[in-house]
Amino acid sequence: MTDNTTAANTMWGGRFAAGPDAIMEAINASIGYDKRLYAQDIRGSRAHAAMLAAQGIIGDKDAEAIGEGLLTVLSEIEAGDFAFRTDLEDIHMNVEARLKEIIGEPAGRLHTARSRNDQVATDFRLWVRDQIDAAIGGIEALQKAFLAQAEAGADWVMPGFTHLQSAQPVTWGHHMLAYVEMLGRDAGRFRDARARMNECPLGAAALAGTSFPIDRHATAEALGFDRPSANSLDAVADRDFALEFLSAASICAMHLSRFAEELVIWSSAQFRFVRLSDGFSTGSSIMPQKRNPDAAELLRAKVGRILGATVALFTVMKGLPLAYSKDMQEDKEQVFDAADNLMLGLAAMTGMVRDMHGNRKILEEAAGAGFSTATDLADWLVRELGLPFRDAHHVTGSLVALAEKKGCDLADLSLKELQTGHEGITQDLYSVLGVHNSVASRRSYGGTAPDNVRAQTARWKEILK
Repeated sequence: MTDNTTAANTMWGGRFAAGPDAIMEAINASIGYDKRLYAQDIRGSRAHAAMLAAQGIIGDKDAEAIGEGLLTVLSEIEAGDFAFRTDLEDIHMNVEARLKEIIGEPAGRLHTARSRNDQVATDFRLWVRDQIDAAIGGIEALQKAFLAQAEAGADWVMPGFTHLQSAQPVTWGHHMLAYVEMLGRDAGRFRDARARMNECPLGAAALAGTSFPIDRHATAEALGFDRPSANSLDAVADRDFALEFLSAASICAMHLSRFAEELVIWSSAQFRFVRLSDGFSTGSSIMPQKRNPDAAELLRAKVGRILGATVALFTVMKGLPLAYSKDMQEDKEQVFDAADNLMLGLAAMTGMVRDMHGNRKILEEAAGAGFSTATDLADWLVRELGLPFRDAHHVTGSLVALAEKKGCDLADLSLKELQTGHEGITQDLYSVLGVHNSVASRRSYGGTAPDNVRAQTARWKEILK
């Protein structure tokens, strides 16, 4: 005969030495990942204990013992001397159990007027808030790297693309500034999310608040929140602050991925627009000539993990009735992983942008390819000859076709050949067909002209001081 434990082990495989109790412990425990919240948990507990004492709910001596004991726990964790226990489920119970070992009976008073529900909601908000601050710092460092490239190449010309086809000449600096703008919005999204999430759940208790005369404004202030949350159900039941963080992280990662894709293309032998530094390139085990942009490729893949985390948490939350459900224990792993990968991606991209070398000669040669000044020709016909733009577009198209047939660029057509498109064309037209003249003429606000690039670079440097 096989006893129940053996039968359970057979059903579940060899992973567990015991039966269902061990399985339940494994699925229920979160200490393997939520131990990352230790600093926030201890900070929140110290604020809570101080408030309880100020309100006369616990004695000053007990509060002092709790506060000092928690600092001892903190130092043990940071020194790597803390033994995390799976049977204690989570970071909250691990800290409280160790606190009891250190100070004894007063540790039992710490949990007065709170629940693990509001405790974890507070810890998690504090952690996400810290991570938002770190993300903004990483974004600003990357913006500065792009600004340095923009400043150095304000008047370099390169091809601007639509559909990855040569469209019009732009400046290198203008292209770099496009990412500065995107990243500026990314930082703005994180700041907006931070402002919305900066409410303190502590004191909401399990879901209904507490009968103890607590001062939630005091704990909110002590923890750097703007205010306590106004509804105890909402305080413990929602994770929209984490979803906002993930959403902002996903958009930011998408922007990083787009430039990573450009670096992969630009560093290829076919383009040769840029050379990545040795620090962000790898070789091949069989092809000695290869310089692979592996850092850019890996960064390009990170958006999948970050976006996946966003979808995962949306899926966890979408069907939960109020208030707390154990499903919400699955909220942290995705956020931790996304945050780690976002910070790694920002650091890697900052290094790549800082160290990359643009090939000015190749960029300029490519800028004139594909009849990139055709729009300048059409604009000249409108401006100098008064043609309606649609007519100018048609004339320009016919001249492009002629140049294509002859295997030359527009600037290589003779005046007589240009006049087959329109008899009013004069020698002055050649002045707009060069790529440098083209970019210099784009002086409208937000345009690619070198003077615009310098002005926008100066503006952003002032913003990022």
